[in-house]
Amino acid sequence: MPRVVVLAVSAALACALVAGCSSDDQPSDELMVTDNPVAATPARSPAVATPPAGTVLPLTDAVTALATDPSSRTLAVATGAQVRLYDLDALSTAPRVVTLPGPTGSLTSGGDGVLLAAVPGKVVRISVPGGGVSESAVDGSVVDAAAYQGGTLVAVRDRKQVTVLDGDKTRTISGGLLSADQVYSVGSGAAVLDRLRNAVFQLDVANGTIGQGLRAGQGATNGVVDKWGRVLVTDTRGGALLAFSLNPLLMRQRYPVPGSPYAIAYDPNRDLVWVTLTATNEIVAFTAGGDEPVERHRYPTVAQPDAVAVDPASGRVVVASGNGGGVQVVQP
Repeated sequence: MPRVVVLAVSAALACALVAGCSSDDQPSDELMVTDNPVAATPARSPAVATPPAGTVLPLTDAVTALATDPSSRTLAVATGAQVRLYDLDALSTAPRVVTLPGPTGSLTSGGDGVLLAAVPGKVVRISVPGGGVSESAVDGSVVDAAAYQGGTLVAVRDRKQVTVLDGDKTRTISGGLLSADQVYSVGSGAAVLDRLRNAVFQLDVANGTIGQGLRAGQGATNGVVDKWGRVLVTDTRGGALLAFSLNPLLMRQRYPVPGSPYAIAYDPNRDLVWVTLTATNEIVAFTAGGDEPVERHRYPTVAQPDAVAVDPASGRVVVASGNGGGVQVVQP
């Protein structure tokens, strides 16, 4: 089995990635290999050679995001500006369709039967299973949202900032980012993923500042929070699964995962992290809480498995195709 690599940041590296270490408009990053960084994207999948495991719900539209809401037993499937709401316990039943004010590439749980969808200029709250919609305006290219301490953290890519929505109050956190792509609520802490800098940064939400940052491989794309208070991140270019702790920010694990790991979901009931491999049309599950990840499951998937979600109650994993191959449901 490949050996896990555990890393801690040095003072010099910390300064290289801490927002504000440079007085220039662009952050000074000694580890950046190019002056014109490009965000990593999923590998283009080959044709499906092995039938997908489980069952496949036909859907010719490309899926852009997935989420589950265990409390209402809802599976949400986003295809551009539409979200289909399926009954998790009766997936063959026709879904309720919700139309958003714009396309979304991000669906996350907002708690209490609410899903958060990030669309340009807005965060949309979808009540499930009914499908009621409410909106909060946010200036800029909104790409992700996460519930945090009764409010909402919003990643605004083009403005290189995180917007904090708290009731009728709005404030911003910026400085040192090249791109704000995903936000994570980690207990009382928070973090943001910058895909252009390939780095995870701590957020001091109370004081409105971006803190220490750490390199996240060669091309980080997606992350999820586990029950141990870590942010698990797929390094798509580098072929690895990374684990970061906060307070202090440390890379605890770097585990090789060949096949261009991309989408990621976490089952807290079984301590399983599910990762899609778009270069091989597979999904693999690891136990995450030990000294190093241990592979537990591996299944063939639909083509271009760009999105994944898990139902913690049943353990079922849902994989969606980014090129019209359908929605796959697997019971381990």
